[in-house]
Amino acid sequence: MIPVHTLPDAFSAADCARLLGQIAEAPARDARLVGRVGADHNIRRADLVWLDDLPGTDWVMDRLIDIARVANREVFDYDITEFAESPQVARYDSAREGHFDWHSDIGDGRLAERRKLTIVVQLSAPEDYEGGVLEVMPGTHLVAANTAQGAATVFPAFVLHRVTPVTSGTRHSLTVWCHGPKFR
Repeated sequence: MIPVHTLPDAFSAADCARLLGQIAEAPARDARLVGRVGADHNIRRADLVWLDDLPGTDWVMDRLIDIARVANREVFDYDITEFAESPQVARYDSAREGHFDWHSDIGDGRLAERRKLTIVVQLSAPEDYEGGVLEVMPGTHLVAANTAQGAATVFPAFVLHRVTPVTSGTRHSLTVWCHGPKFR
């Protein structure tokens, strides 16, 4: 069975609030799909802030490296060599029916084809929104990600997953990918 690993307290509520405060005034970009020129709102409707664009967010990457190190050592044992892409904070807003349909994170492109692990951290408190469930399909069953604020969900980048439509409020999540040689 393909594992889905959860770290329930990867970030504290204070860490989540700090990061959300740091991105609050940052310009957000309409989320696109890897290998596509424009956005496809039937598949993905969200706004993104890339942390490499924001000063003072280095602490986030330090934490994500620790999460990846532990998860890979204890669960996955993949050949991971780098983090080649910036972490991103996604905002899924009910006003736009924010969602991301079924997809995997391995795709076309020199970086996306080398993604090994996906790490998603829940930044919003569960009472701040309805819907917006991260669902992972590691086999013939669905795994709903832990919705506790600060929980990290780690899974192989080739596994299908989605974010169901947000029906009320706003859901924020932090995502980064671990990279390495292509799977064989």
